[in-house]
Amino acid sequence: MSSNRPRTFLTTMALCLAIFLTPETRAANIQLPSLGDTSSAVISTQQEYELGQAWLRAYRSRISEYNDPLLHDYLERLLHNLASHSELQDHRLSLVAINNASMNAFAVPGGVVGVHLGLFRYAKSEDQLASVLAHELAHLSQRHFARRVAEQRKNSMVSMAGMLASLVLAATVGGDAGMAAMTATQAASLENSLRYSRQNEQEADRLGIETVYAAGMDPSAVGGMFEEMLRATRYTGNRPPEFLLTHPLTESRVADANNRIAQYPKKYYPDNVEYHLMRARSMMAMDQNPTVSLNRFQSELDGDSLNHEASRYGTVLAHAALGNTGKAREALAPLLKASPGKLTYRLQDIALDRQEQKFVNAIEKSQQLLRRHADSYPLRMSLAETYMKANRFTESEQLLRSMTPEYPDNPYIWFQLAEVSGLAGNISGVHKARAQYYLLNGVFDKARDQLGYARKLLINDFKEVAIIDQQLRDLEQLQKKMEEFRGG
Repeated sequence: MSSNRPRTFLTTMALCLAIFLTPETRAANIQLPSLGDTSSAVISTQQEYELGQAWLRAYRSRISEYNDPLLHDYLERLLHNLASHSELQDHRLSLVAINNASMNAFAVPGGVVGVHLGLFRYAKSEDQLASVLAHELAHLSQRHFARRVAEQRKNSMVSMAGMLASLVLAATVGGDAGMAAMTATQAASLENSLRYSRQNEQEADRLGIETVYAAGMDPSAVGGMFEEMLRATRYTGNRPPEFLLTHPLTESRVADANNRIAQYPKKYYPDNVEYHLMRARSMMAMDQNPTVSLNRFQSELDGDSLNHEASRYGTVLAHAALGNTGKAREALAPLLKASPGKLTYRLQDIALDRQEQKFVNAIEKSQQLLRRHADSYPLRMSLAETYMKANRFTESEQLLRSMTPEYPDNPYIWFQLAEVSGLAGNISGVHKARAQYYLLNGVFDKARDQLGYARKLLINDFKEVAIIDQQLRDLEQLQKKMEEFRGG
């Protein structure tokens, strides 16, 4: 990593802050309260959303997201299902998955929800995972950050700036060492800004339990997740799990939650095997060693396992990662036979075809599945990858480009589109896709450069030039706002 990255990050943060630190905002032209308290009078919901997007771009400029389309799709569907049964009014949510083994999830004002893969290590069921996500959604729905600002009776913009400044400090102190610390514990970097009061925690627990139940899931999973957190605390010594740094687990909080859970009727809640399949994928990612993963999953099959079907699926993934496609197919065969319609298994079968360079088979299977799963994000990404591996670059490019209107804020799609556009010989397409990728990652100077390169190549295409010129003007406005911010 180059030595100028901290400075670049600070510039990015200044630009991001400038988005909502306009003269009009400073003049306090803010919406009236909508929640029956003073929070909306201090920070409007739109300002919170802009804050969240600014934070997300800055965060992405320093952190590598974990880009597994299957896992991302699973988490996003679970998150939106919970949101639809919560009190959250603004459902503009942005999910960030991070390959970090710590137990942690977080919510940033404005709808940004982050999940460390380590959460899968501790959550023993989908309902337990959902209990954590529902808790974070409750913090967002009740606007606890804005309410804290209102209670402090401070200027809202100063508090927002202070929140982002804590992130800057965590990312820049000690150079790469500071970055490593932030990667290890995102919660620590925002500890002072997102630490909630005991009252906030109990309110989020109450609403989280209600959300889990309303979504058709087991509310007692909240208590089960508390037990997992306490167990993890005993094993980590003096330092609690990352999640508990900003969400202290007091005896009164646990007792209050258990009393509420006891009021719900007891009934059977079926386990969702898909959670365990995604858990296996997460364990593979965290292990970063397929031999270690294979031994883990084989031990589970020979002994105790949360879900033997998922453990077998884990051996498929591990064998494939080791290049043992024959053994991977042997392990996958009974899963496909038992559940021929499960998309997760069908995608793994296609992945093995691709690994064995059986591209015709992989493409035919993908196209057949698309007739039934036309809107599947992981299936379309899989097909785009197959096209690319088969040297059918134009088809891969066209498929990825067709997805951008549906997923305009997905950096992974723009990154893949830039790569395949280059292979297809569409150089202007490379620059335009890279520009969008850099914009979403908060690297505005590189985004400007890429748009400039594209403009030169498309100088005779008046429509494209007009679009690029507008994008360049938007970037110029961001630069001016940054200067306004610096000028105070």
